[in-house]
Order: sequence, then C-alpha cells, then structure tokens
Amino acid sequence: MKQIQIGQLMETSGVKFGTSGARGLVESMTDEVCYSYTAAFLQHLEQQGELNSGSAVAIAGDLRPSTGRILTACAAAIEDQGYQVINCGRIASPAIACYGLEQGIPTLMVTGSHIPDDRNGIKFNKADGEILKEDEQGIRNQKVTIPPGKFTADGALATPSPLPPQQQEAGRGYLQRYLDFFPQDCLAGKRVGLYEHSSVVRDALFEILDALGAKVTRLGRTDKFTPVDTEAIRPEDIRLARQWAEEHDFDCIVSADGDGDRPLISDERGNWLRGDIAGILCARYLGARTVATPVSSNSAVEKSGYFDRVIRTRIGSPYVIAAMNEALTTDTGPVVGYEANGGFLTGSDILQKNRTLRALPTRDAIIVILGVMLLARKENSSIAGLLKQLPQRFTASDRIEEFPTELSHSRLAWLYPDGDNELARNRIETLFGSHFGKVAGIDNTDGLRITFESGDVVHLRPSGNAPELRCYNEAGSRQRVEAMQKTCMAILGGWKNS
Repeated sequence: MKQIQIGQLMETSGVKFGTSGARGLVESMTDEVCYSYTAAFLQHLEQQGELNSGSAVAIAGDLRPSTGRILTACAAAIEDQGYQVINCGRIASPAIACYGLEQGIPTLMVTGSHIPDDRNGIKFNKADGEILKEDEQGIRNQKVTIPPGKFTADGALATPSPLPPQQQEAGRGYLQRYLDFFPQDCLAGKRVGLYEHSSVVRDALFEILDALGAKVTRLGRTDKFTPVDTEAIRPEDIRLARQWAEEHDFDCIVSADGDGDRPLISDERGNWLRGDIAGILCARYLGARTVATPVSSNSAVEKSGYFDRVIRTRIGSPYVIAAMNEALTTDTGPVVGYEANGGFLTGSDILQKNRTLRALPTRDAIIVILGVMLLARKENSSIAGLLKQLPQRFTASDRIEEFPTELSHSRLAWLYPDGDNELARNRIETLFGSHFGKVAGIDNTDGLRITFESGDVVHLRPSGNAPELRCYNEAGSRQRVEAMQKTCMAILGGWKNS
C-alpha cells in the first residue's frame, strides 16, 4: 500500500491550493495527484461529520482539453472512497455549486478558470458551499492510501473507467433559477452581443437571455480554449468589443470566463466594465444593504452611499464568504459580496415581488449580467449612464507573468519590512515617489495597498493561483489610472529582473 501525505504532495507536485481549490500545470496534475486531492477532500468531510456513507458526490468541468482526464481521476477517487458519482457534465462552476447546495451533497468542478489551458485545477464545494481556509488546512493534513496497481509508474490510472452517463438536472436547475426569479420578457427590446469564446456557460447564458426576451447575437465562439481573464482583459478582447459595438446597435456585450463564475459586461460603446464597478451596480439592483468585498475593490462602493455597511476583506472568495456569514448574524436586509474580478455572491435570499432568489454564496457571472442590464432598464438609462451616476473613481489592473510566488513575497517583504513604517515609506517613495508623490497610508491586509497623498492607489499582490505578481491601481480619472498602470508595469518588470 502506498500512502501519500497531502501536505508533502502540495510541495513536491507543484499543485497547490489557490483561492478556492488546487491548481497547477496540466503535466503536474497527474491522475494520481488529482485522485489523491479528491480522496483527501472526502476524508476531511468524513472527519468533520459532513459526509455520510453511501452519499453521492457531483462532478462537472469546463471545456479545457485536460478536463475530461482529470474528471475521470476524480471520479475514481470518489468511487474508491465508497461514494456515488453524479456526472453533471460541462456546466458552470456556480451551476454545480448550486446543485450541491440544493441536494445537500459535496461537489467538485474541474477548471482552471481564466488561466491558460496548459494549467487546470479542481474546485471543491461542501454541501453548504465552497471550502474555506480552515478546510484547506484540513485537506492538507490528510494521508491518502493508494490501492495497489491503481496507477502506472508515470501516475496515470492503470485501468480508467468511463464516467457515468451525464445527467441534465444540475444544468437545467441553474437555468431555471433565473427564469423563475426574473419576470418573463424583462429584457424585451434589449439588443445583446454574447461573446461566447470557450466559456462553459455560453449556451446557458444564451438560453437565459433569449428566454427573458433579449435579442441575442452570438459572437466569437471557438473550440480552442481562450484564457479570458476578467481582471486583466486581453487587448484583443478590448478591440473586439469596441469593433462589435461599432458594427451592431447593441445595448451591451456580455461574456464570462472559462468556468462561468466571472462576468464581463460592456456599455453600449463596447467598453468593458471593471468587475468591482459591475458589482456595485448589481448589488444596488438587488437591494443589498450589506456588501462584503476585498480590499482591492474600487472605493466608489463606500463613496456611493448606496449601502448601509461595506466590509473589506482579504482577496479571495473564501474571505468574502466568511465576512458575509459573519454579517448574517447581525445585519438585516440582503447581504451580498463581490470581487474585483466581477464574481458576485449572494449570502442571503433576495426577495422581489413575491419571487425568491435563493442564496448562492459562490462566485456567479450570470447574476451580474442580468442585474446590471435590469438596473439600466429600471433607471431608464444606458449602462454608460449608470456609470456616470457613480463617484468617479477608476481602477485598472494587470500582472507580471512568470513571476515566482516566492520572489513576489520576498520583494514585498523588502518593500514593507515588519514594524518599520518609516523605512517602508522611504523604500516605497524611492520606487514610486517620482511618479505618485508622498505616501499617505499603507494597508497590508492582503499584499501591499499604498495610498498616496494625491489619492492615487497602488496595490501589489502575488496571485494565489499562478506565478504572477498582480498590480491594481485606482485614481480619479481614466486617463490617470491607465497612465499609472503603464508606469507600474514598467517598474515591476524591471523589479522582476533586477
């Protein structure tokens, strides 16, 4: 019998936990690694008393070439642990999470979200929602026993079994969630461009928009996986949206990332909204009173005055969920959360005109797209008009790729040494001061968020999902924030190579 200690496997395989699951290079995510992570997840649930003998575990995946193989390895682990596999096919991450919540069973989603297809990942959900940080530690502590002869020498399943037949209940239930809540024909007359690319939610999104009365034009569908990152939108996607807006008379263009949990929505001119701006508008439409959002999100959420309470968290949906859960114990009215990537979470049920949208405390793209469009209709405004109503704070973000996580942490530790704020200010002003001026404040809730006396903001943070150093900026005008972003990318590019 071979035994694998998961904490050690995380270090030796290179497949580590990021924001809400395990991710790594496809070549590192061998069948044995994926099997071991899945078995450890189930063992952790057993120890917590959250999984009963003979229970079912539902699985789904995105459209990456490697997803089918990884699903097969995960299914093998589920069956070997004594549980039934429910194959929900290729559906969105929020769809499989929603199904698990409704059925009271754990689920997992094989996806690398927005990252390139040479990488993949596994998102784990308990019966009551996403795994949180304490669950990650519980999984790390597991020791998994591998049956003799289960894998070949290179880590492949020796005798892989086909997945069970795909069932449609999870995908259909996710569609019905929105068709039951939003009034029939509420989008009648709206002209929408749907940028499909390789998002697993593309067909569901078309069906929902069409059923609610929108006239939908399908655009850019591809069988090759496209790494659309809603926080660092590719120049070609910016050009495409503006080109489509010029060619068609759209009210907006909509899309989502690979696994359908992060949205993209544009105004009528084809300008993509930042995720944290779309989040404010969606929260307003839903009548939220409490909003949880990471420290990196646009400060217009506080300045707008739309909400009774805004809670700032570390970056990552587990932290947003934890903040929502805490707020639910004290706050009245709808509690929601959103991230700078646009993913939107509902911590409590939303009630509108005798219709109920059940809480879905995981990132979702479709609720944002519908919420923003319907707020514009409610306000008799275009989406560009909604943006003009907000306090004018503009954000931009980008990343330095192939920036090792350890190097990111060491650079930030040098820039902000513990307990020496004066030295930190000197070093920050040496690096950035000639461009942004004097430092007014430093926040190390997650990474390093620097506010300058001018009101400019630079926020540096190592990615939790890939070897990247992310940079978020905020300023009082679009021109200023775009100039800041270019300056920061030049500085950090040199920082990487120095």
